[in-house]
Amino acid sequence: MPLYEYICKECGHHFEKMVRFSEANQLPECPECKSRDTQKQISTFATAGTSLNLGSGSSSCSTGGHFS
Repeated sequence: MPLYEYICKECGHHFEKMVRFSEANQLPECPECKSRDTQKQISTFATAGTSLNLGSGSSSCSTGGHFS
């Protein structure tokens, strides 16, 4: 089961919840205020980190950043 991040539009609480794929389109209730007015967030894990600059031609890889 994937882990999704949500925010409650009512109280602003951020929370995570493991959700079955078949229930991924259903919004869970907020564990703080019990509101159903929640919104799925973009995962900070997926967006955090350094960006890749593949067009620069410089790389620490032995292939010079190019795939063979």
